[in-house]
Amino acid sequence: MMGSGFAGGLLGTVVLTTMIRVANELGWTRMDLGLILGTAVTPNRRKARAIGYFIHLGLGLVFAFAYVGVFRVVGFSSWWLGALLGSLHAVFVSTVVINVLLPVVHPLMGTPETAANEVALIEPPGFLMRNYGEHTFLIALAAHVAYGAIVGVLAAV
Repeated sequence: MMGSGFAGGLLGTVVLTTMIRVANELGWTRMDLGLILGTAVTPNRRKARAIGYFIHLGLGLVFAFAYVGVFRVVGFSSWWLGALLGSLHAVFVSTVVINVLLPVVHPLMGTPETAANEVALIEPPGFLMRNYGEHTFLIALAAHVAYGAIVGVLAAV
């Protein structure tokens, strides 16, 4: 179970990250996961992206084990249950985590209250991450649904 959860988390995170990165390169979103997470530990934008992607990979593995915990509680795993968890995960991340929790611990993340004399290197995401593009939430939702489906399939209970 733990090995399959690890495999699901690893593959799911790679797919999720790739989907968002491709959407960014195509101009569908301005969200950059590596930059957002990495600048929490270094102001060097080049290093931040690399560090941020490793942070995101670690978080993806942690969430995969949380999904496996839910699968154990309900007694089964499936692609659709994983996709459902992924959609809930996307809504939670897009509303609470990135707007409320991340700015508290991220020294360079702007908020709507950031004053003109303060330095914020990362734009505040806004509700459902709309400041990063009007389609950003839908892209994040699709990526998280794919992540959850992958974890659900590979994490056999």
